[in-house]
Amino acid sequence: MAKLQLEQFLPYRLNRLASAISQDFRSIYGPHYDLTIPEWRVLATLGQFDELSAKEIGRHSSMHKTKVSRAVRTLEERRWLKRRGSEEDRREEILTLTVDGQKAYRDIVPKAVAFERRVLDDLGTEAEPLLTVLERLEQIFRVR
Repeated sequence: MAKLQLEQFLPYRLNRLASAISQDFRSIYGPHYDLTIPEWRVLATLGQFDELSAKEIGRHSSMHKTKVSRAVRTLEERRWLKRRGSEEDRREEILTLTVDGQKAYRDIVPKAVAFERRVLDDLGTEAEPLLTVLERLEQIFRVR
């Protein structure tokens, strides 16, 4: 049986790269706002969509429900998000950002955009083909 060269195995490489990028990006929001990666993803998702259930946040961000739950609890303790009962499903709660949460989101977004711009600029002419390949991979694996 042939051995798998893990360092050349696409799923492994993509996972390592995603982790490295997430950790590097955390340097943008982590130290100043004291957010973990899951907390940032919840904040960013609510900032984008205004209000969602925890289940919808998990689905959109591809996070496990326990990570979403911990992040929601922490952001609620910081008074960056609030809950209200769902009119459609009494077992579900709808989450929204508070004024403080919206302010943090608005403060971080320009830094996030600048981070992305820096990465794309570093890629130069390879940026567009990479974005095309990423979109194709998202289609293949039904990620959206």
